[in-house]
Amino acid sequence: MTLWTATDAAAATAGHNTADWAASGVSIDTRTLRPGDLFVALSAARDGHDFVADALARGAAAAMVSHVPEGTPADAPLLVVADVQAGLEALGRAGRARTPARVLAVTGSVGKTSTKEMLRAVLSHQGRTHASVQSYNNHWGVPLTLARMPADTEFAVIEIGMNAPGEIAPLSRMARPHIALITTVAAAHLEAFDDLAGIAREKASIFQGLEPGGTALYHADVDTAPILRAAATTHATRTISFGRARGAHHRLLSADLHATSTVARARAWRTPLLYKIGTPGRHFAMNGLAVLACVQALGLDRAVAIADLAAWAPPEGRGTRERLVLDLAADGMSIDLIDDAFNANPASMAAALDILAAARPLDDVGRVARGRRIAILGDMLELGPTEAALHAALAQLPAMQAVDEVHCVGPRMRALWDALPDAKRGHKAATAEALATRAHRLVDAGDVVLVKGSKGSRVSLVAEALRRADRHQEKDQG
Repeated sequence: MTLWTATDAAAATAGHNTADWAASGVSIDTRTLRPGDLFVALSAARDGHDFVADALARGAAAAMVSHVPEGTPADAPLLVVADVQAGLEALGRAGRARTPARVLAVTGSVGKTSTKEMLRAVLSHQGRTHASVQSYNNHWGVPLTLARMPADTEFAVIEIGMNAPGEIAPLSRMARPHIALITTVAAAHLEAFDDLAGIAREKASIFQGLEPGGTALYHADVDTAPILRAAATTHATRTISFGRARGAHHRLLSADLHATSTVARARAWRTPLLYKIGTPGRHFAMNGLAVLACVQALGLDRAVAIADLAAWAPPEGRGTRERLVLDLAADGMSIDLIDDAFNANPASMAAALDILAAARPLDDVGRVARGRRIAILGDMLELGPTEAALHAALAQLPAMQAVDEVHCVGPRMRALWDALPDAKRGHKAATAEALATRAHRLVDAGDVVLVKGSKGSRVSLVAEALRRADRHQEKDQG
């Protein structure tokens, strides 16, 4: 299927073509490029122009460039634009303009990607749905998502993130959502903001991009809810709140964690709701409630959405749970790994520890008679001058009482290690690489192991090291 013709792309970007072409996709990375993609030569850590020849050799339909790269064949199909980033943004705006899709934009300090994926799963069974890949939510991720959107899309889910003030509103105006959702406001990216109120104002700027008649959804439980509500009433025709607060339009009444699911009860105005999420986590129950509020705002079938939520599981690195077999010859010789190593701040760390606390280890199957709950925690980044206190405060979380052992990775997590009682202190390591080398010695059959930290802490290396001990994987490969 043709996504962009040379003529349409040139009209969108005010560029000119060196040859005729037609593209079935859009890519910014030669490692994931598919034959038929338009390769966009962005300049980030490396200048994308250096990879144009490789992209074309891999089957790219054409390349968007600001100049003809050295070594490019004379007959190479190129879309030449004044600036590649601006060209991508123009292509994204054109992609958005040509579709009748109802667009949802999602932001928040915690839960953006998980909520986006819930919406993808729910909406896909009620219409042709397009959504952001992974966490493509920044100045290039949003226009790339829009540029990739097929013209016949019925629902689009666009994740919008930020690292500094002033980033969300322009991206929201580009996406032009009919519904904008703020999952929550929490201590994240505090290096760039004076306080939580500043973060709330930035998150609330997503409402500035709403289409006329648009709907704003926000979390009613956070202390900064008045800021969110004020922005919502200013920019939206309809405002919907969700949370545990008594005045919330969609109110979560309870969320019970089970081994592989969460069962929640709620009210949508006067309508009682009972729904299940196919993975444990009270924060997933709250995100699911926000999704059901979106479904209602779209006028879709809520019963179908509830059924889809029951089968939903988080994306890799966002709280996925898997069983790793340590010994194929003996029953029960396994551990349960909760991989949540993609992102971390105090709120998401608390949610992950809640899941660990609710998990049930197996006793009498390993060297240690009692199965344990083990947390392997990496640094939480971009928290600003109070980062040491925020790390240490994790020791006081109620869920920490149920954790048997905590291993700390990185210089910031030293504050948590110092705050823990001796009985809970595991290893502390300056780097994830150092702890990964001993990962297999940290666990025993029957344990439930949480790996959690900011992506920059590289604590995902410990999760990968634990997976290498999975004998079941070895059997499959053999």
